[in-house]
Amino acid sequence: MLRHTVKQLAKGWKSFHSSSVIASTKISQEQLEVYKQLESIPREKLLVKDPYEGEALGKKVYELVPDPEVRKRIQEAAGDMQLEQLTEFELSRLRASCEKPVEFKNFSLNFGPQHPSAHGVLRLVLELDGELVKRADPHIGLLHRGTEKLIEYKTFLQALPYFDRLDYVSMMAQEQCYSLAVEKLLKIEVPRRAKYIRTLFGEITRLLNHLLAITTHAMDVGAMSPFLWAFEEREKLMEFYERASGARLHSAYVRPGGVQYDIPLGLSDDIYRFCEQFPARVDEIEEMLTANRIWKQRTVDIGIVTAKDALNFGFSGPMLRGSGIAWDLRKSQPYDAYDEVEFTVPVGTHGDCYDRYLCRIEEMRQSVSIIVQCLNQMPEGEIKVDDRKISPPSRANMKQSMESLIHHFKLYSEGYAVPAGETYRAVEAPKGEFGVYLIANGTNRPYRCRIRPPGFYHLSALNHMCQGHMVADVVTMIGTQDIVFGEVDR
Repeated sequence: MLRHTVKQLAKGWKSFHSSSVIASTKISQEQLEVYKQLESIPREKLLVKDPYEGEALGKKVYELVPDPEVRKRIQEAAGDMQLEQLTEFELSRLRASCEKPVEFKNFSLNFGPQHPSAHGVLRLVLELDGELVKRADPHIGLLHRGTEKLIEYKTFLQALPYFDRLDYVSMMAQEQCYSLAVEKLLKIEVPRRAKYIRTLFGEITRLLNHLLAITTHAMDVGAMSPFLWAFEEREKLMEFYERASGARLHSAYVRPGGVQYDIPLGLSDDIYRFCEQFPARVDEIEEMLTANRIWKQRTVDIGIVTAKDALNFGFSGPMLRGSGIAWDLRKSQPYDAYDEVEFTVPVGTHGDCYDRYLCRIEEMRQSVSIIVQCLNQMPEGEIKVDDRKISPPSRANMKQSMESLIHHFKLYSEGYAVPAGETYRAVEAPKGEFGVYLIANGTNRPYRCRIRPPGFYHLSALNHMCQGHMVADVVTMIGTQDIVFGEVDR
């Protein structure tokens, strides 16, 4: 190896400077590779063993560098190296070690809003380091319709159908929440039969939601068959909706004061028969997924959320219970007939996508149990409160009584006045805690209606869940959150 004294360096500095070993402020890929190799060589092997005892120039090598920033870095990096007596090899190594760090710019990727796995109109801006997600930034509002403001211009009864169109997979659960809030302001108690019917259809709604959530999640990961099986079962459940309310989707069935119609003849028997065969279909879905090696590789230890983080983000429903917290409003703050039925609350242990899947599977089994109990314990009686100012008269009465016809006309044109006050009511919707904060000012229209959707809080944690995972796992985590943007954007 050629050795240089300070004097020799001074003589040959012009040629050395022109080679850009020290003076250049840019680093080539070759220099970077050389530096990586040199990093592994111990420093003592690079030091001069037999320095030339000649005339000292009095200046150190780093003082010859014109750039003060590079000069300072050379001085810091040199350490105990003898700068007056460096080999050319050492100079190259020192020069490479003192370069400005190479900046790598992460790649940005738009996920959605037309992506089939976005579950609606989600636009997700991903910052990627190769295939690793460094940041996930959800952009919401593409389905914003101003629902809360529109409700202020409707009567309390006319506002009800807006709740069907929020989470359009869990329709009656949201009607139930709004009706409970209005009933609390009116200070009325609905008949027991109406409570049981609400509870019955609340659990049918839970089955509708979880069947879609689990199987679309599985389809996003790559399992197609459960999706087809689930839609066969959902068709039966939507037929129950239609027979009770006249609509398959936006039912407007649960109303303040009770329910719109009684259960038609034969529907209870058909629901019984459904409950007898449905657990076998759940077993088929579990047989396909629960022990499946690919499914477990895609969900186990993916999207882990600790119990503390779940509480801090405002999680509820299966997202919260999957993290190990047994919080269910049907148990902790029972409403309607939930205090008269028996069921268990499934709780996860690891807080990953797999635990949340297992929670939803077990919730479907518990929902079947609640439905059977509601049918067995269904009391006789009225389905609406006996108050003509709140509940509309029957069609038969309207044909016989002018007073009933007038009440019907006034109820649907002007509505009823609600005493001034404010309240918050929440129900355990399939996706989590769905809440309504309602303010009345004594007129026939809400002064303010604030809606608390569970999906909004779950989506806020998507960045936390995605960091450090692969791009393909983002689809898994969107699926496990069970997002519907009708309620998120409102």
